[in-house]
Amino acid sequence: MNQRLKEEKIGKLLWKFSLPAIIAMLVNALYNIIDRIFVGRGVGSIGIAATTVAFPIMIVNMAVSMLIGVGATSLISIHLGEQKKKEAERVAGNAISTMIALALLLTVIFLLFQDPILMFFGADEEVLPYARDFTSIIMLGSVFGTISLGVNNFIRAEGNPKIAMMTQITGTLINIVLNYVFIFQLGLGIKGSALATICGQAISAIWVMTYFLAGYSFIKIQIKYFKPRVSTIGKIVAIGFGPFAMQLAMSAQQTILNSSVMKLGGDLALSAVGIMMSIGTLIIMPIIGFNQGAQPLIGYNYGAREYGRVKETLKKAVISASCYAVVVFLIIFIWPTQIVSLFSKGDYNLTMLTTHALQTFFTLIPLAGFQILCSGYFQAVGKPVRSMILSLSRQVLFFIPMLLILPRIWGLEGVWRSAPVADGLSVMLTAILITIEMKKLGQKQLAIDSAK
Repeated sequence: MNQRLKEEKIGKLLWKFSLPAIIAMLVNALYNIIDRIFVGRGVGSIGIAATTVAFPIMIVNMAVSMLIGVGATSLISIHLGEQKKKEAERVAGNAISTMIALALLLTVIFLLFQDPILMFFGADEEVLPYARDFTSIIMLGSVFGTISLGVNNFIRAEGNPKIAMMTQITGTLINIVLNYVFIFQLGLGIKGSALATICGQAISAIWVMTYFLAGYSFIKIQIKYFKPRVSTIGKIVAIGFGPFAMQLAMSAQQTILNSSVMKLGGDLALSAVGIMMSIGTLIIMPIIGFNQGAQPLIGYNYGAREYGRVKETLKKAVISASCYAVVVFLIIFIWPTQIVSLFSKGDYNLTMLTTHALQTFFTLIPLAGFQILCSGYFQAVGKPVRSMILSLSRQVLFFIPMLLILPRIWGLEGVWRSAPVADGLSVMLTAILITIEMKKLGQKQLAIDSAK
């Protein structure tokens, strides 16, 4: 495998490494869209508003999964490389017990303070009952989601990305089917959507644990390693803190966005945001898949001082991701009303508001491939500070301030304009940092060539 990373054609390698991640991310994005379509048509705009309120809470759950799951995955990979199988199994055991404990803790906190929490995230008196019905069920099943997302990373650490991909696809497809059954056939409304979500997560969790407990895996999940060890958990948290912080930033961004649109546009604008976020995942998630495929190629060749291959990988990954973003962007701008109508169930006001908001909000989304891939580059070459700055630049450094400033000037229109302004500033910062980095990389390559 190492020789392949160093010698095989970059385009071929990038495709092999990226395709499983892209498929998994694309399926996940399609689920978000189909789920909102079912809720919009089966419950109405109030249902979309309720799921939009719940979204920041679900992001917090995901953040906890990534805090432990991503950190543990890195440690497992390191220990397997060191031929320390028992240490890898200890990390896996500690990680699973910690994820379960944190998921249960978050569930208890939510159930004790659910109404204040939901109102903080943007629910008003009309949306609150729907948000309560949806989110309470999601939280009661959050352990399944935490295990399916967090432990699935361990399968990738063993070098089985296709199996990890199938875990995500299986849970998502079950979720989609059950959404239709529960909402339209059984008439369960917003509760049916939540039940479908946790059923899909539960089956994914069973799939993941069966992989480890039924003898298919190299490392084994052993009960004796479930006992927490402070030093192990500390290492896991230290490594996983970056992705955790990014998810929390997304939750903060979504909370402020929800609050802003509720004040300026009410439930209708909140529903529009829910539709836009679903469509946005169709653009962003596959780009993240390109990023996941490029990172090991960039990291290995950077360590091997093959800087020409590093630059080639980044260039081809950026071009591929950008082409995808442009295609989806054109579809959104050519057929926006038709796309929004899938969610809005003939609601003319919601359709018109969302169509306009969609075109404004995603004006500069074709540049997302460049921004995300360059941020991933810095992570791959062991420069986490720059990667963190670029990863958080849109959500924290630029988007949140724009959400606080622009609506004071343009009202609700300022909310929609906040995204392209933040995108533009983030891309400018990314261009400056990556240009400096590429010059340094070129100088290193020249030094190597001169020494030969």
